[in-house]
Amino acid sequence: MRCNSQGTASSDRHRTQLTLAVLSCCAMSVVGSSLSMAAELTEDRQRARELGIVVGQYQPGPLNALTDVEGVKVGHRTLIRGEGPLKPGEGPVRTGVTVIIPREDVWHQKVPAGAFVLNGTGEMTGLAWVAESGFLEYPIALTNTLNVPRVADGVISWMIRQYPGIGISDDTLTPVVAECDDGRLNDIQGRHVSEHDVMAALDGAAGGSIAEGTVGAGTGMVSYGFKGGIGTASRKIPASEGGYTVGVLVNANHGRRPELVVAGVPVGRLYESASSHQQAPSAGQSEGSIIVVIATNAPLDGRQLTRLAKRAALGLAKTGSTARHGSGDFMLAFSTANVIPHYPNDPTYMMAHLADIHLNPLISATVEATEEAILNALTMATTVVGRDSHRIEAIDLDRLKALTFRLQ
Repeated sequence: MRCNSQGTASSDRHRTQLTLAVLSCCAMSVVGSSLSMAAELTEDRQRARELGIVVGQYQPGPLNALTDVEGVKVGHRTLIRGEGPLKPGEGPVRTGVTVIIPREDVWHQKVPAGAFVLNGTGEMTGLAWVAESGFLEYPIALTNTLNVPRVADGVISWMIRQYPGIGISDDTLTPVVAECDDGRLNDIQGRHVSEHDVMAALDGAAGGSIAEGTVGAGTGMVSYGFKGGIGTASRKIPASEGGYTVGVLVNANHGRRPELVVAGVPVGRLYESASSHQQAPSAGQSEGSIIVVIATNAPLDGRQLTRLAKRAALGLAKTGSTARHGSGDFMLAFSTANVIPHYPNDPTYMMAHLADIHLNPLISATVEATEEAILNALTMATTVVGRDSHRIEAIDLDRLKALTFRLQ
Protein backbone atom coordinates (compact mmCIF):
# COMPACT_ATOMS: atom_id res chain seq x y z
CA MET A 1 0.00 0.00 0.00
CA ARG A 2 1.41 3.38 -0.98
CA CYS A 3 0.68 6.48 1.06
CA ASN A 4 3.16 8.76 -0.69
CA SER A 5 2.82 10.65 -3.96
CA GLN A 6 4.96 12.96 -6.01
CA GLY A 7 4.23 16.63 -5.48
CA THR A 8 5.36 20.18 -4.78
CA ALA A 9 5.25 22.28 -1.63
CA SER A 10 2.36 24.47 -2.69
CA SER A 11 -0.49 24.92 -0.23
CA ASP A 12 -3.29 23.65 -2.45
CA ARG A 13 -1.39 20.61 -3.58
CA HIS A 14 -0.41 19.65 -0.04
CA ARG A 15 -4.03 19.79 1.06
CA THR A 16 -4.96 17.61 -1.89
CA GLN A 17 -2.10 15.22 -1.14
CA LEU A 18 -3.16 14.94 2.48
CA THR A 19 -6.70 14.03 1.53
CA LEU A 20 -5.70 11.59 -1.20
CA ALA A 21 -2.91 10.00 0.80
CA VAL A 22 -5.05 9.43 3.87
CA LEU A 23 -7.99 8.17 1.83
CA SER A 24 -5.62 5.88 -0.08
CA CYS A 25 -4.37 4.46 3.20
CA CYS A 26 -7.86 4.15 4.55
CA ALA A 27 -9.20 2.43 1.45
CA MET A 28 -6.96 -0.54 2.20
CA SER A 29 -6.72 -0.50 5.97
CA VAL A 30 -9.74 1.20 7.57
CA VAL A 31 -12.58 -1.11 8.44
CA GLY A 32 -15.89 0.00 9.95
CA SER A 33 -14.97 3.67 10.43
CA SER A 34 -17.71 6.14 11.25
CA LEU A 35 -18.61 8.96 8.87
CA SER A 36 -17.52 11.48 11.49
CA MET A 37 -14.10 9.89 11.63
CA ALA A 38 -13.82 10.04 7.84
CA ALA A 39 -14.73 13.71 7.94
CA GLU A 40 -12.05 14.39 10.55
CA LEU A 41 -9.42 12.67 8.41
CA THR A 42 -10.06 15.08 5.53
CA GLU A 43 -9.81 18.32 7.51
CA ASP A 44 -8.21 21.18 5.60
CA ARG A 45 -4.67 21.24 7.03
CA GLN A 46 -1.44 23.02 6.10
CA ARG A 47 2.22 22.62 6.88
CA ALA A 48 3.90 25.15 9.16
CA ARG A 49 5.76 26.89 6.34
CA GLU A 50 2.53 27.26 4.35
CA LEU A 51 1.08 29.06 7.39
CA GLY A 52 3.97 31.52 7.28
CA ILE A 53 5.78 29.92 10.23
CA VAL A 54 9.42 29.71 9.18
CA VAL A 55 12.13 28.45 11.52
CA GLY A 56 15.88 28.53 10.99
CA GLN A 57 18.11 30.05 8.32
CA TYR A 58 18.56 27.28 5.75
CA GLN A 59 16.10 26.61 2.95
CA PRO A 60 14.20 23.31 2.75
CA GLY A 61 14.68 20.81 -0.05
CA PRO A 62 12.13 20.59 -2.90
CA LEU A 63 9.73 18.41 -0.86
CA ASN A 64 10.73 19.67 2.60
CA ALA A 65 10.79 16.01 3.62
CA LEU A 66 13.03 13.10 4.60
CA THR A 67 12.74 11.90 1.01
CA ASP A 68 14.68 14.91 -0.24
CA VAL A 69 17.64 12.64 0.52
CA GLU A 70 17.79 10.67 -2.72
CA GLY A 71 16.97 6.97 -2.46
CA VAL A 72 15.12 7.15 0.86
CA LYS A 73 11.62 5.65 0.80
CA VAL A 74 8.74 5.93 3.29
CA GLY A 75 5.58 3.83 3.60
CA HIS A 76 2.55 3.89 5.89
CA ARG A 77 -0.17 1.49 6.94
CA THR A 78 -3.07 3.18 8.75
CA LEU A 79 -5.60 1.20 10.82
CA ILE A 80 -8.86 2.90 11.87
CA ARG A 81 -11.99 1.00 12.78
CA GLY A 82 -14.69 0.93 15.44
CA GLU A 83 -15.87 3.56 17.89
CA GLY A 84 -17.27 3.88 21.40
CA PRO A 85 -16.27 2.00 24.58
CA LEU A 86 -12.98 0.18 24.73
CA LYS A 87 -13.18 -3.58 24.29
CA PRO A 88 -9.63 -4.74 25.00
CA GLY A 89 -8.33 -6.82 22.13
CA GLU A 90 -11.12 -5.72 19.79
CA GLY A 91 -11.10 -1.94 19.47
CA PRO A 92 -11.64 0.86 18.72
CA VAL A 93 -8.49 0.82 16.61
CA ARG A 94 -6.50 4.01 15.93
CA THR A 95 -2.99 2.87 15.09
CA GLY A 96 -0.60 1.91 12.30
CA VAL A 97 2.97 1.50 11.15
CA THR A 98 5.40 3.75 9.29
CA VAL A 99 8.51 2.34 7.60
CA ILE A 100 11.67 3.96 6.25
CA ILE A 101 13.92 2.22 3.74
CA PRO A 102 17.32 3.97 3.63
CA ARG A 103 18.23 2.73 0.13
CA GLU A 104 17.60 -0.08 -2.31
CA ASP A 105 19.32 -3.31 -1.23
CA VAL A 106 20.36 -1.86 2.11
CA TRP A 107 21.21 -5.42 3.27
CA HIS A 108 24.08 -5.70 0.80
CA GLN A 109 24.85 -1.97 0.67
CA LYS A 110 24.66 -0.87 4.28
CA VAL A 111 24.45 2.77 5.35
CA PRO A 112 26.58 4.32 8.13
CA ALA A 113 24.38 5.10 11.14
CA GLY A 114 24.41 6.40 14.69
CA ALA A 115 21.83 6.89 17.44
CA PHE A 116 21.17 8.83 20.63
CA VAL A 117 18.75 8.23 23.49
CA LEU A 118 17.79 11.46 25.25
CA ASN A 119 15.43 9.77 27.69
CA GLY A 120 14.93 6.03 27.68
CA THR A 121 11.35 5.48 28.79
CA GLY A 122 10.63 3.62 25.59
CA GLU A 123 12.23 1.35 23.03
CA MET A 124 14.05 1.39 19.74
CA THR A 125 15.22 -2.15 19.12
CA GLY A 126 18.49 -2.94 17.40
CA LEU A 127 20.44 0.04 18.71
CA ALA A 128 23.11 -2.15 20.34
CA TRP A 129 24.15 -3.42 16.91
CA VAL A 130 23.99 0.07 15.37
CA ALA A 131 26.31 1.33 18.12
CA GLU A 132 28.65 -1.64 17.75
CA SER A 133 28.81 -1.74 13.95
CA GLY A 134 28.27 1.90 13.02
CA PHE A 135 25.86 0.96 10.25
CA LEU A 136 22.23 0.16 9.45
CA GLU A 137 21.34 -2.79 7.21
CA TYR A 138 17.54 -2.99 7.11
CA PRO A 139 14.44 -0.79 7.16
CA ILE A 140 13.32 1.21 10.20
CA ALA A 141 9.77 0.68 11.48
CA LEU A 142 7.71 2.94 13.77
CA THR A 143 4.60 1.75 15.61
CA ASN A 144 2.93 1.63 19.04
CA THR A 145 4.48 0.26 22.22
CA LEU A 146 2.78 -3.12 22.53
CA ASN A 147 3.02 -3.83 18.81
CA VAL A 148 6.84 -3.86 18.67
CA PRO A 149 7.26 -7.68 18.53
CA ARG A 150 4.63 -8.15 15.81
CA VAL A 151 6.08 -5.34 13.75
CA ALA A 152 9.55 -6.86 14.15
CA ASP A 153 8.06 -10.12 12.83
CA GLY A 154 6.83 -8.25 9.77
CA VAL A 155 10.22 -6.66 9.08
CA ILE A 156 11.96 -10.03 9.50
CA SER A 157 9.47 -11.79 7.21
CA TRP A 158 9.87 -9.08 4.56
CA MET A 159 13.66 -9.28 4.77
CA ILE A 160 13.63 -13.09 4.47
CA ARG A 161 11.40 -12.79 1.42
CA GLN A 162 13.88 -10.33 -0.10
CA TYR A 163 16.95 -12.32 1.00
CA PRO A 164 16.08 -16.03 1.41
CA GLY A 165 19.55 -16.91 2.70
CA ILE A 166 19.06 -15.00 5.98
CA GLY A 167 19.66 -17.38 8.89
CA ILE A 168 20.71 -20.23 6.56
CA SER A 169 23.65 -19.28 4.37
CA ASP A 170 23.63 -15.64 5.41
CA ASP A 171 23.69 -13.71 8.66
CA THR A 172 20.64 -13.06 10.85
CA LEU A 173 19.19 -9.64 11.71
CA THR A 174 17.99 -7.60 14.67
CA PRO A 175 15.44 -5.14 13.21
CA VAL A 176 15.12 -1.52 14.28
CA VAL A 177 11.57 -0.95 15.56
CA ALA A 178 10.73 2.21 17.51
CA GLU A 179 7.59 2.81 19.51
CA CYS A 180 5.35 5.45 21.04
CA ASP A 181 2.31 4.82 23.25
CA ASP A 182 -1.01 5.46 21.43
CA GLY A 183 -3.16 4.00 24.21
CA ARG A 184 -5.05 7.24 24.81
CA LEU A 185 -6.89 6.76 21.51
CA ASN A 186 -6.23 3.16 20.52
CA ASP A 187 -6.97 -0.32 21.84
CA ILE A 188 -3.26 -0.84 22.35
CA GLN A 189 -3.75 -4.26 23.99
CA GLY A 190 -5.13 -5.52 20.69
CA ARG A 191 -1.73 -5.19 18.95
CA HIS A 192 -3.65 -4.72 15.73
CA VAL A 193 -0.69 -4.05 13.41
CA SER A 194 0.01 -7.42 11.79
CA GLU A 195 2.92 -8.90 9.88
CA HIS A 196 0.87 -8.37 6.73
CA ASP A 197 0.43 -4.67 7.53
CA VAL A 198 4.17 -4.19 7.97
CA MET A 199 5.00 -6.01 4.75
CA ALA A 200 2.36 -4.00 2.88
CA ALA A 201 3.88 -0.76 4.17
CA LEU A 202 7.34 -1.90 3.07
CA ASP A 203 6.09 -3.02 -0.33
CA GLY A 204 4.40 0.33 -0.84
CA ALA A 205 7.25 2.51 0.41
CA ALA A 206 8.20 5.22 -2.06
CA GLY A 207 10.06 8.45 -2.53
CA GLY A 208 8.26 11.73 -3.09
CA SER A 209 5.96 13.63 -0.74
CA ILE A 210 5.18 12.00 2.61
CA ALA A 211 1.71 11.92 4.13
CA GLU A 212 1.86 13.56 7.58
CA GLY A 213 -0.17 13.84 10.76
CA THR A 214 -2.83 11.22 11.39
CA VAL A 215 -1.29 8.47 9.30
CA GLY A 216 0.70 5.28 9.83
CA ALA A 217 2.40 5.09 13.21
CA GLY A 218 1.11 8.60 13.96
CA THR A 219 -2.58 7.68 13.79
CA GLY A 220 -3.13 7.52 17.55
CA MET A 221 -0.44 9.93 18.75
CA VAL A 222 -0.89 13.04 20.91
CA SER A 223 1.65 15.86 21.11
CA TYR A 224 1.60 18.91 23.37
CA GLY A 225 -2.04 18.14 24.19
CA PHE A 226 -3.02 18.31 20.52
CA LYS A 227 -3.31 15.58 17.93
CA GLY A 228 0.21 14.67 16.90
CA GLY A 229 1.75 12.04 14.66
CA ILE A 230 4.05 11.96 11.65
CA GLY A 231 5.90 15.08 10.56
CA THR A 232 8.81 15.66 8.21
CA ALA A 233 11.07 18.46 6.99
CA SER A 234 14.44 18.98 5.32
CA ARG A 235 17.24 21.46 4.81
CA LYS A 236 19.43 22.02 1.76
CA ILE A 237 22.82 23.41 2.67
CA PRO A 238 24.27 25.94 0.17
CA ALA A 239 26.96 24.73 -2.21
CA SER A 240 29.47 26.99 -0.48
CA GLU A 241 28.98 24.91 2.69
CA GLY A 242 28.95 21.52 1.00
CA GLY A 243 25.59 21.40 -0.77
CA TYR A 244 24.36 18.48 1.35
CA THR A 245 20.77 17.67 2.31
CA VAL A 246 19.45 16.74 5.74
CA GLY A 247 15.96 15.24 6.09
CA VAL A 248 14.06 14.46 9.28
CA LEU A 249 10.94 12.42 10.02
CA VAL A 250 9.33 12.35 13.47
CA ASN A 251 6.57 10.47 15.22
CA ALA A 252 5.47 13.10 17.74
CA ASN A 253 3.70 11.85 20.87
CA HIS A 254 5.36 14.02 23.48
CA GLY A 255 4.97 17.14 25.61
CA ARG A 256 2.26 18.92 27.59
CA ARG A 257 0.28 21.82 26.18
CA PRO A 258 1.74 24.60 28.36
CA GLU A 259 5.21 23.68 27.08
CA LEU A 260 4.56 24.20 23.37
CA VAL A 261 6.72 26.85 21.71
CA VAL A 262 6.29 27.76 18.04
CA ALA A 263 8.98 29.93 16.41
CA GLY A 264 9.91 31.25 19.85
CA VAL A 265 6.32 32.08 20.84
CA PRO A 266 4.88 30.32 23.94
CA VAL A 267 1.81 29.16 22.02
CA GLY A 268 0.89 26.46 24.53
CA ARG A 269 0.47 28.91 27.40
CA LEU A 270 -1.35 31.44 25.26
CA TYR A 271 -3.60 29.06 23.36
CA GLU A 272 -6.29 28.89 26.02
CA SER A 273 -6.84 29.47 29.72
CA ALA A 274 -5.03 27.33 32.24
CA SER A 275 -8.31 25.77 33.38
CA SER A 276 -8.79 24.19 29.98
CA HIS A 277 -5.23 22.95 29.52
CA GLN A 278 -4.78 19.27 28.90
CA GLN A 279 -4.92 17.34 32.13
CA ALA A 280 -1.68 15.76 33.27
CA PRO A 281 -1.46 12.00 32.76
CA SER A 282 -2.41 9.85 35.72
CA ALA A 283 0.24 7.82 37.53
CA GLY A 284 -0.40 4.82 35.28
CA GLN A 285 -0.21 6.71 31.96
CA SER A 286 2.80 7.34 29.78
CA GLU A 287 4.18 10.88 29.44
CA GLY A 288 4.51 10.25 25.72
CA SER A 289 7.51 9.90 23.44
CA ILE A 290 9.07 11.05 20.19
CA ILE A 291 11.02 9.18 17.56
CA VAL A 292 13.32 11.21 15.30
CA VAL A 293 14.88 9.70 12.16
CA ILE A 294 17.53 11.76 10.33
CA ALA A 295 18.86 11.08 6.84
CA THR A 296 21.64 12.88 5.01
CA ASN A 297 23.68 12.50 1.85
CA ALA A 298 26.75 13.97 3.54
CA PRO A 299 29.64 11.47 3.82
CA LEU A 300 29.57 10.87 7.57
CA ASP A 301 30.62 7.85 9.62
CA GLY A 302 28.76 6.33 12.56
CA ARG A 303 30.49 8.54 15.12
CA GLN A 304 29.57 11.71 13.28
CA LEU A 305 25.99 10.52 12.74
CA THR A 306 25.70 9.93 16.48
CA ARG A 307 26.72 13.56 16.92
CA LEU A 308 23.95 14.63 14.52
CA ALA A 309 21.44 12.45 16.36
CA LYS A 310 22.30 14.25 19.59
CA ARG A 311 21.61 17.62 17.96
CA ALA A 312 18.07 16.56 17.11
CA ALA A 313 17.41 16.91 20.84
CA LEU A 314 18.03 20.65 20.46
CA GLY A 315 15.38 20.89 17.75
CA LEU A 316 13.03 19.05 20.09
CA ALA A 317 13.84 21.49 22.89
CA LYS A 318 13.09 24.46 20.63
CA THR A 319 9.46 23.28 20.47
CA GLY A 320 9.31 23.30 24.27
CA SER A 321 10.01 19.72 25.31
CA THR A 322 11.94 19.06 28.51
CA ALA A 323 12.22 15.27 27.99
CA ARG A 324 10.28 14.47 31.11
CA HIS A 325 10.90 11.40 33.31
CA GLY A 326 8.24 9.33 31.56
CA SER A 327 9.13 10.35 27.99
CA GLY A 328 10.99 8.17 25.50
CA ASP A 329 13.07 10.31 23.14
CA PHE A 330 15.03 8.31 20.55
CA MET A 331 17.06 9.69 17.64
CA LEU A 332 18.57 7.66 14.77
CA ALA A 333 20.67 9.12 11.95
CA PHE A 334 22.01 7.54 8.76
CA SER A 335 23.96 8.64 5.68
CA THR A 336 23.42 7.47 2.11
CA ALA A 337 26.76 8.84 0.85
CA ASN A 338 28.85 5.71 1.42
CA VAL A 339 28.28 2.00 0.92
CA ILE A 340 29.43 -0.47 3.54
CA PRO A 341 29.59 -3.81 1.73
CA HIS A 342 27.89 -6.89 3.17
CA TYR A 343 30.74 -9.36 2.69
CA PRO A 344 33.60 -7.46 1.02
CA ASN A 345 35.94 -9.48 -1.16
CA ASP A 346 38.93 -7.40 -0.15
CA PRO A 347 40.05 -6.72 3.44
CA THR A 348 39.73 -2.96 2.91
CA TYR A 349 37.28 -0.66 1.16
CA MET A 350 37.15 3.07 0.54
CA MET A 351 34.77 5.58 2.15
CA ALA A 352 34.56 9.35 1.69
CA HIS A 353 34.70 11.16 5.01
CA LEU A 354 33.70 14.73 5.82
CA ALA A 355 36.11 16.45 8.17
CA ASP A 356 34.63 17.33 11.55
CA ILE A 357 35.48 21.00 11.10
CA HIS A 358 32.88 21.08 8.28
CA LEU A 359 30.07 19.56 10.38
CA ASN A 360 28.58 22.82 11.65
CA PRO A 361 26.15 23.42 8.74
CA LEU A 362 24.84 19.85 9.09
CA ILE A 363 24.41 20.33 12.83
CA SER A 364 22.38 23.50 12.31
CA ALA A 365 20.34 21.90 9.53
CA THR A 366 19.48 18.95 11.78
CA VAL A 367 18.26 21.23 14.56
CA GLU A 368 16.15 23.28 12.14
CA ALA A 369 14.63 20.32 10.31
CA THR A 370 13.76 18.55 13.56
CA GLU A 371 11.98 21.61 14.89
CA GLU A 372 10.01 22.08 11.67
CA ALA A 373 9.13 18.38 11.38
CA ILE A 374 7.53 18.51 14.83
CA LEU A 375 5.54 21.61 13.89
CA ASN A 376 4.40 19.90 10.68
CA ALA A 377 3.22 16.90 12.70
CA LEU A 378 1.01 19.25 14.72
CA THR A 379 -0.32 21.38 11.87
CA MET A 380 -1.01 18.44 9.54
CA ALA A 381 -2.65 16.19 12.14
CA THR A 382 -6.43 15.92 12.18
CA THR A 383 -8.85 15.68 15.11
CA VAL A 384 -9.42 12.06 16.18
CA VAL A 385 -12.10 10.46 18.35
CA GLY A 386 -10.76 7.21 19.75
CA ARG A 387 -11.53 4.60 22.34
CA ASP A 388 -14.10 5.47 25.02
CA SER A 389 -14.98 8.46 22.81
CA HIS A 390 -11.77 10.24 23.80
CA ARG A 391 -11.41 13.21 21.47
CA ILE A 392 -8.05 14.80 20.75
CA GLU A 393 -8.38 18.05 18.85
CA ALA A 394 -5.99 19.13 16.15
CA ILE A 395 -4.40 22.49 16.81
CA ASP A 396 -6.53 25.30 15.38
CA LEU A 397 -4.52 26.77 12.53
CA ASP A 398 -6.18 30.18 12.58
CA ARG A 399 -5.55 30.54 16.29
CA LEU A 400 -1.98 29.31 15.85
CA LYS A 401 -1.31 31.94 13.17
CA ALA A 402 -2.90 34.69 15.25
CA LEU A 403 -0.80 33.86 18.30
CA THR A 404 2.43 33.38 16.38
CA PHE A 405 2.31 36.52 14.27
CA ARG A 406 0.93 38.74 17.04
CA LEU A 407 4.01 38.21 19.16
CA GLN A 408 6.73 38.00 16.53
